[in-house]
Amino acid sequence: MRKIKMLLVVFLLCMSSTYAAKVDTLQIASTAMSKTYKSAVVLPNSYSKSKTAFPVMYLLHGAYGHFGDWLKNTPNKKLVHNLSDQYNIIIVMPEGETFSFYLDSPVNTESQFETFITQEVIQKVDKTYKTIANKNGRVITGLSMGGHGALYLSAKHPDLFCAAGSMSGAVDMSTMLNRDSSAQVVKLMQPVFGDKSSSTEMYEQHAVLRMVDKIKANKLPLIIDCGVDDFLIEPNRELHRRLVYSKVDHDYTERPGAHTWEYWENSLPYHVLFFNKIFLKNQQVAKK
Repeated sequence: MRKIKMLLVVFLLCMSSTYAAKVDTLQIASTAMSKTYKSAVVLPNSYSKSKTAFPVMYLLHGAYGHFGDWLKNTPNKKLVHNLSDQYNIIIVMPEGETFSFYLDSPVNTESQFETFITQEVIQKVDKTYKTIANKNGRVITGLSMGGHGALYLSAKHPDLFCAAGSMSGAVDMSTMLNRDSSAQVVKLMQPVFGDKSSSTEMYEQHAVLRMVDKIKANKLPLIIDCGVDDFLIEPNRELHRRLVYSKVDHDYTERPGAHTWEYWENSLPYHVLFFNKIFLKNQQVAKK
């Protein structure tokens, strides 16, 4: 009986290693910022055996975080690996620094993360891996600051993505100034907005909430969700109302939960399922 149990353990270990996605750490030089940043790239198990090109999902981290967050902070540490294998996609998690909001700073040449993601990360990934190097095989989503980033970048660069999403997105950045930690927020946003980091008007100028007309014109499929106990629920509800009023097609969901990794672990599979349907529609899903 003991031998049978040992053989079963060995078998399960072999099975888990055979069907495990691979994680690369890709160094990406930024000419715009004169720095080199890391990105985590998850390749499905089928990647090494296939000659076909793969669709790519860009997955952005939140404020106070870094590129490795999605791999180490979810309760299930294999969440991203499993989704990569299940849907046969490459998942790229680029660096966005702790408070860049994926913007090109108007005052600081060392904080140009819109340019970094749209002109440097995507190009490096497409040159390094077997990707579908056009918008029909590329999507973007993220949590909190990354939710803002995904909607913001896709709205400004609809030529790069065929769909976008947001989980607990900071779609109205001025909301941060209304919290107890507003002084800390102003300090952290100094590299982005400089002396105007306490200006509500500056935040609103770059808010996704004010980009509905552009989003409508682009006609990209969107998936947006937020937890009912999240401090960002009201801005997300307002974005949903504005999109409905403007007759912009989108998936919007509220679920139990707060601004937590437990919520985002539950949310991410819905986003990947949504994107996979679009890849299938575009006939861009890589064959295993």
